[in-house]
Amino acid sequence: MPEPHPLLAVLLAAADGVFPPADGTVRFLPPLVGGMQAVVSLTGHAAVATSLPREAFHGLGLDGFGAALRPEVLLLLAGSTGVVGDLDVTLVARGTGGGGLPLRTDLDDHPRVRYARAQRSGVLVHGDERGLVTLASGLAGRVEMSVEAAPQRQGGAVGRSLITDALALVPVGAPAFAAVAPGNARSLRAFLAAGFVPVGSEVLVSPG
Repeated sequence: MPEPHPLLAVLLAAADGVFPPADGTVRFLPPLVGGMQAVVSLTGHAAVATSLPREAFHGLGLDGFGAALRPEVLLLLAGSTGVVGDLDVTLVARGTGGGGLPLRTDLDDHPRVRYARAQRSGVLVHGDERGLVTLASGLAGRVEMSVEAAPQRQGGAVGRSLITDALALVPVGAPAFAAVAPGNARSLRAFLAAGFVPVGSEVLVSPG
């Protein structure tokens, strides 16, 4: 069985409330599965998963206080043919176990499911009349979820109830992560209301 990517240890420690020193350090890590690259920012610290040598970033003023997310850094990671993904807030909560949200096998063409399967592995889809949930192995092998309420059910407490039921699909105490765009205020509020807490931010970069 392959060794876990070292970024996973950083994420799991953050889930436990253990963070690197907020001293502006940038940690360079190997690229992710499939050559994917990433910048994960924590408070005063950044982790860059890349195939590029540290010397390639010389002159860009790289630091862990936000500079690792500058456009010029992300474009360097992408190269001339790669794609820079969205900036997301990294959120985490603990599984509660015992869930009964039905497994769905009829949603393969749903945009949320297609996106999840393009980015993650082992994607399982659950849902009911409120909407759907995906659970998968995501960034660096972490357990990762996404949620989408049905169009006619969006708003109110529907998103929060779906997220709560999704956490019941995760073993008790196991960390579950979500990546939410900062501007998606409705989703962000739902995850926070369901008990998720922010631990950092992240950007995925697809290789050319």
